[in-house]
Amino acid sequence: MENSGGDFLRLSPPCANANVGGSGRTRRTQPKSETVPQPFPWATVRRATIHERRYLLQNKITTITGSVQCKRCDDRFEMQLDLDNKLEELLRFIEQNKGSMHDRAPKEWVDPTLPTCQRCGRENSVAPLLADTKKKAINWLFLLLAQKLGCCTIKQLKYFCKHTNCHRTGAKDRLVYSAYMGLCKQLLPELFGT
Repeated sequence: MENSGGDFLRLSPPCANANVGGSGRTRRTQPKSETVPQPFPWATVRRATIHERRYLLQNKITTITGSVQCKRCDDRFEMQLDLDNKLEELLRFIEQNKGSMHDRAPKEWVDPTLPTCQRCGRENSVAPLLADTKKKAINWLFLLLAQKLGCCTIKQLKYFCKHTNCHRTGAKDRLVYSAYMGLCKQLLPELFGT
């Protein structure tokens, strides 16, 4: 059926928030926007998305910082990572282990060894600050380069997969693997394909 403006009348299926079940409740929240305020210079305004390495180098972003905390003495500080050095380490690790991954993260990624605290000297104690971090403000590039994505919760990993169109069900090792590969594709699309 046509209206006078020439547009077709379209009927839509009932939306997901319609009161179909008869419970008397309707969904009041609006879907979240895919864009967010840029949380870091190396992140884009899209959720769970980082800039390509080429962009970072063109804009002289070569040091990636992230907030960390010692689990023993509770000392909080910023850790700095060199983009190229850490990326080279990551690529070397992937090259050496790609034959055994089979779409599952190795144990080094799922349960990463943490750095030693410089203040109290406790080994395996300095973890990225994630507990009070909103999912839209997670420092994905820092976690990738530090190889600490395994410190994320299942919910945080599913958030990443949801907003990057990765399959988001399965065991933690599959979610961690998807996050690593998804971030590598964002950072180095020429190597990992898009």
